[in-house]
Amino acid sequence: MKCLLLALCLMSTLSWGDQGDGTYRNPVLNADFSDPDVIRVGEKYYMVASDFHFLGMQVLESSDMVNWQYISQIYRRFDEPGWDANQHYAGGSWAPAIRYHDGLFYVFFCTPEEGLYMSTATDPRGPWAPLHLVRRVEKWEDPCPFWDDDGQAYLGRSRHGAGPIIVHRMSPDGRQLLDEGTTVYEGPVAEGTKFLKRNGWYYLIIPEGGVGQGWQTVLRSRSIYGPYDRRIVLEQGSTEVNGPHQGALVDAPDGSWWFYHFQETPVLGRVVHLQPARWQDDWPLMGVDLDGNGIGEPVASWKKPISSEKSLPLRTDDDFSGPLGLQWQWNHNPDDTHWSLSARQGWLTLQALPAVDLKACRNMLTQKVIGWQSESTTMMESSGNNFAGLFCSGKEFRGIGLCKDGIYIEACGQRQLVQKGHFDKVWFRVTNDCQQNCHQFAYSIDGEHFISAGKTFPMRGGYWKGIRIGLFCYGNDGMAQFDYFQTS
Repeated sequence: MKCLLLALCLMSTLSWGDQGDGTYRNPVLNADFSDPDVIRVGEKYYMVASDFHFLGMQVLESSDMVNWQYISQIYRRFDEPGWDANQHYAGGSWAPAIRYHDGLFYVFFCTPEEGLYMSTATDPRGPWAPLHLVRRVEKWEDPCPFWDDDGQAYLGRSRHGAGPIIVHRMSPDGRQLLDEGTTVYEGPVAEGTKFLKRNGWYYLIIPEGGVGQGWQTVLRSRSIYGPYDRRIVLEQGSTEVNGPHQGALVDAPDGSWWFYHFQETPVLGRVVHLQPARWQDDWPLMGVDLDGNGIGEPVASWKKPISSEKSLPLRTDDDFSGPLGLQWQWNHNPDDTHWSLSARQGWLTLQALPAVDLKACRNMLTQKVIGWQSESTTMMESSGNNFAGLFCSGKEFRGIGLCKDGIYIEACGQRQLVQKGHFDKVWFRVTNDCQQNCHQFAYSIDGEHFISAGKTFPMRGGYWKGIRIGLFCYGNDGMAQFDYFQTS
């Protein structure tokens, strides 16, 4: 079945996040923030999420739990084999945990191949300390640190493939594990460990059942090593929110409680929802029990936790006049000799590096697609024997770009000529409709009149991530220079 015309697709925009009337609509972050973890420090909230093979791990800040802004990136390189090239799709930083203890912010995460890492900062805006390898190990996932009242430190985690939940003793500085771990729980696809202690109870707040069809479980015990009682506290139930789980239970200054979780969508990725929570008989309850079975279900909208004015959306635009925006991420260790913001002031310069296709391209900057519908535009100039332009990626890689003999589109490694000729500069555009899964490239010679390039095409997320957009340049020699990147 053919896609609808994009002009009609864009009319189906659904409002989300802050509604501007004291309420919010889920998802509060309508973008791919996988496995979100959130903490409150004072009156500010801080979030990290899985970035997998996209380097950086962005840190976000909020004052009202609904409106978020980028404030830092934790790292920019993995000094491990294969990370100078695109050899680690679906690898990298899996579900992280962020915690604040004794004046320091801590972030822990595992990679499936290299090990357990951590970093610290006195200020979440950075600088963050260089990544510290806590343990060289494969196939660990979802670590979370915990400091008990007596000063003893622990780390909970699971194993690749989900489960069991294992608890280690940890040095108070978080830099080493002190034992081989104790299994405290085995359940159906149990993962995503998050610790909480309240009223003398130890809680393990975990997702179960898998990403697309799972639910949220809470385990409770008087000892950190168990035995643990178990309750399911959030499920899809009668709603359309599949797999509501894996996130963070946090409190607000007024004593109210809230739960962040994600929902997997096939194109946009894992979007973030916020549920009201409360305590009853020392068990947390999440969402609203719509079907009367004693288990909460996700809400579509709710009163904002904290009154505030609606803030600006997450940054996507860049005029390249200053430091590279925090929205940008490399999917490989950047070669700092082949990209620049100073070679031509106010422009991003990407120098060509050899590659067989767009998926293998090393000079590739990406960012998340924000919202169900969006339109992204750039203007570029190119010289030499290379292919450079604008791309959209997920499980497949598609791009529109400029070669020395004309404008081409690339899909799944195959290039097709769109417009033959030599162009001093070209404007490229991609329109994304993630609800209709209807996407379109276009180009312009004058910056005003855009011509569709090729047919509309479907996309799907891949490598544990939703679709992305970005800029690229690969080939034998020469470079591409981008004047700006703008999204609406």
